[in-house]
Amino acid sequence: MQPRDLAAYMFLAIAWGFSFLVLLKVVHAFGWVGAVSLRALIASGTLAALAALLGRPLRLRPLLLPLLVVGATTVAGQLIGMSYATPRIGTAMAAIFVATIPLFSMLIGRVWGLEKITPQGLAGLLLGIAGIAMLVGFPARAVDEDFIHGCIASLLGAISAAYGSNYASLHLRGQVPWTVTCGAFLAGGLLTLPLLLVVPVPSMPQAGDWLYLLISGAVMSATTYVLYFGLVARIGATRAISVEFVVTLVAVLVGALFLNEALSLLQAAGGLVILLGCMLVLGLLPARKRRLPS
Repeated sequence: MQPRDLAAYMFLAIAWGFSFLVLLKVVHAFGWVGAVSLRALIASGTLAALAALLGRPLRLRPLLLPLLVVGATTVAGQLIGMSYATPRIGTAMAAIFVATIPLFSMLIGRVWGLEKITPQGLAGLLLGIAGIAMLVGFPARAVDEDFIHGCIASLLGAISAAYGSNYASLHLRGQVPWTVTCGAFLAGGLLTLPLLLVVPVPSMPQAGDWLYLLISGAVMSATTYVLYFGLVARIGATRAISVEFVVTLVAVLVGALFLNEALSLLQAAGGLVILLGCMLVLGLLPARKRRLPS
């Protein structure tokens, strides 16, 4: 992995890890549909404005179909799953489901023939899943209808994100990340906008709520997804999406610092296991050299 790819990888981990904190505030103010649709449209508008200022052409029309698919899956599907589920199952469980995205991506990529599953990569993914279980655990709460619906939404969101990433790797490889990101968020925002008729904004948002929404759309969506789609094009969907392992680690730390969630020694050990798994998936550990026969 090149230094710029590693820098983008770490920025995504930090920004998306903190996004759980912002997400809860945005969902509380705008509802789970508004948190998705308005966030996506703000992200698209931000990129379109910056592209105009920088003289970057956004040729969306030739890519209409693939952008609709990526917008419906990686943007709308994933964000609906997270926004609907997080207030119902908590940030810990939401982080668990987000961290399963690389596993689904690996399986889809293998079925589509996009990537090979090496023994080292498989070991890394399995270590990542084991580390997630150690790190986050499960909340001691009753399994009610809300909890079940939240888990289903999270699972569908994870599958949508994995599908969209592989689809983008197959059909949008080589395209300008700005174009892909702007078009995908525009499609995702427009596709979810009619749902506001069913799930409207609960009350008049305050000025601080709009600030959180702008941060969510302009920084944690527009900026991050430009970097993310660039990573998908350069290092592949599964390796790029393995950033979700580190996102979970950051999210738990954010929960411990800002939401007063306890962090045990077992969770700290789980975080180290996750990092080891990521290093294996990304090929950051030096390979063992075979001895030549004497």
